Amino acid sequence: MDALAAEDLTHLFGPALLERLGPLLVLQNGIAAEVARTVRQCELAGAAEHDGLKSMASWLRGHARLSTVEAGRVVRTGRALEHLPATAAAFADGALTAGQVATIAPIAGEEQRAAAEAQGVDLGAVDRALAEVAQSPAHERLAQAVHHYLEALDPDGTEPDPTEGRRLSIAKHADGSVSGRFDLDAVGGEKVQAAIESIVQANRPAG
Repeated sequence: MDALAAEDLTHLFGPALLERLGPLLVLQNGIAAEVARTVRQCELAGAAEHDGLKSMASWLRGHARLSTVEAGRVVRTGRALEHLPATAAAFADGALTAGQVATIAPIAGEEQRAAAEAQGVDLGAVDRALAEVAQSPAHERLAQAVHHYLEALDPDGTEPDPTEGRRLSIAKHADGSVSGRFDLDAVGGEKVQAAIESIVQANRPAG
């Protein structure tokens, strides 16, 4: 990386620059794959606990300075790849981007795997098909393909939006003190806890 960063690019023209860029993008994808795989192994080994944290998502937020959304995506990707060998192999080879893998990952959720098994769906075949779409000229249709698959897997439709029940009220009193209450679904509660935890970690006193 030091050698690459030291190269003078100003004398290179379009074709040469593109030839340089291609391998870098492949390498970037491969590194992202290794990060996700390592994060999953850290999760299985409880590595974050050795650093005083409860989850790898919180570790990534604190140490890698990832946003809550990005940290969650890396963790979910690592979990999903355990069940998606074709996608995992293409990702490791640098043929898929982290964004594409995140798009495919929901098919490997616990509920989705159970539904596929109950309906006799070959998840391996779906995995291979989506990995091929992601690498094909029709890669822009990947999200649509995943959406169609998930819809077919759940013909009764999606559950009501749990965020509709979210409530938050804050009252500021005459003396400047503040009180309030909130009602959150599971996802909303996790986000609030993550935000509070990040503040606590960022302001943890020495020792």
